[in-house]
Amino acid sequence: MPRAMTDNRHRTLALLVAAGTGSRAGGNIPKQFRTVGGKAVIAHAVDALAAHEGIDAIHLVIGAGQEAQVRALLGDRAIAGVTLGADSRRGSVRAGLEAIAAAGGADRVLIHDAARPFLPGAVVDRLLGALDGAQGAIPVLPVADTLVRGEGDVMGEGVARDGLFRVQTPQAFRFDTILAAHRGWDEGREATDDAQILKGWGHDVILVAGDEGLEKLTYPQDFARAEARLASARTVRVGMGYDVHRLAPDEELWLGGVLVPHDRGLAGHSDADVALHAIVDALLGALAEGDIGSHFPPSDAQWRGASSDRFLAYAGDRVAARGGTIDHIDLTIICEAPKIGPHRDAMRTRIAEILSMPIDRVSVKATTTERLGFAGRREGIAAQAVATLFLPALS
Repeated sequence: MPRAMTDNRHRTLALLVAAGTGSRAGGNIPKQFRTVGGKAVIAHAVDALAAHEGIDAIHLVIGAGQEAQVRALLGDRAIAGVTLGADSRRGSVRAGLEAIAAAGGADRVLIHDAARPFLPGAVVDRLLGALDGAQGAIPVLPVADTLVRGEGDVMGEGVARDGLFRVQTPQAFRFDTILAAHRGWDEGREATDDAQILKGWGHDVILVAGDEGLEKLTYPQDFARAEARLASARTVRVGMGYDVHRLAPDEELWLGGVLVPHDRGLAGHSDADVALHAIVDALLGALAEGDIGSHFPPSDAQWRGASSDRFLAYAGDRVAARGGTIDHIDLTIICEAPKIGPHRDAMRTRIAEILSMPIDRVSVKATTTERLGFAGRREGIAAQAVATLFLPALS
């Protein structure tokens, strides 16, 4: 995640533009909110920017009414600020730049489209290196295909492709310069990207090598190709977790990260949230990294009474550290009482928040033991969980 900042000078900020509707991609949600490889496109883009050591913070531009959806998809990822966009991409970028300026400004800014979620760090290196002697730089790819003009549905004259390039994002700029260029731009003209605005302001824009993996997700077939690309570079891991805690008087009952009203609670070294403990063990098992006790030993006093959401967040961070994503969580709570149904959605929501994943990939179920065994005698509650992960193939 982006590092904490104590000085407004000499910073490099990423301005991630995610305010579009993405109608050409099909479906009934904007393309930046669709999932690829089990994770929202916008989350892929944020994670790629945050992973680069040269980027200090990320500022988002989103559409009106998208705040709750963005919050749910990004979870606790570090975001420096969120700005509502405009009717055009240029207007949205201008709004984001003005918000950054109002917050103290920056030295350099990388303006990136959320619909380009797979950003190689080497492209950022080249862009930032080019800014050492220029006001702006953009990643490009040479045009390899034959180009022709169309006259209706008939082929017209060929177009020489020498010196032609396909332009990608992020585009890198000296912050004060690109802000001035946007402020001075003729409102009656539209620009397809920010490099055009900088060039119109009288500055050269340096070209650096882009990357084929940085292509924009625009049409339905682009999403299919992205899924295939990720599938070829990842492996599926499945882990199972199981935990039990006894019921005791004068204890709070925490289940699935939710405080459930009951005449007794679960006893344990931490808050004894048996449901979250089972998920933690499932995630660690899928990673082959031991169990919850090996990471948070009961003999360590610092975990006495600890909230189990800390353990679950840690397990989620372990998955991220391995370059993985959590595709699905399936949790079953085993007890005679209390009734889980009234709290199921709250548990799903809380688990999804902690793990920064869509709620529709979190399942919470409940069953009884038909009054058999310790659970049937209401002496305790058990939980079992299955976690499905995607990890890089070489992880």
